[in-house]
Amino acid sequence: MIRFETRLGCITITNEYFAKLIGNAVTSCYGVASMVAKGSQWWRDKLTGKAHIDTGIVVRGNIDKIDVAVHIAVLYGTNINAISQSIVNNVKYTVENETGIQVDRVTIHVDGMLSE
Repeated sequence: MIRFETRLGCITITNEYFAKLIGNAVTSCYGVASMVAKGSQWWRDKLTGKAHIDTGIVVRGNIDKIDVAVHIAVLYGTNINAISQSIVNNVKYTVENETGIQVDRVTIHVDGMLSE
């Protein structure tokens, strides 16, 4: 949770907000099959429909800058480097545009692969 004071009052941005915002940015990138909860049976969640857009996202930092870690599963046959660059650019743009907070680093963990 990030909390800061302005001249008009206190603003709090929750981790849930960041998770949904970043999850939408990540899943809109081509090649991302699903978000993955760290250490979970990700394929079981995907098959049963229990995969959520806000799982597998960790945000650390303060009002000056944040670090983001994302756990994903990718589609078989897609270029992981291209997917990663797309995710980094999309997450940085979305977070900075919506919150005004600078994204210092985006770490992507590819935890699985699915075929279409």
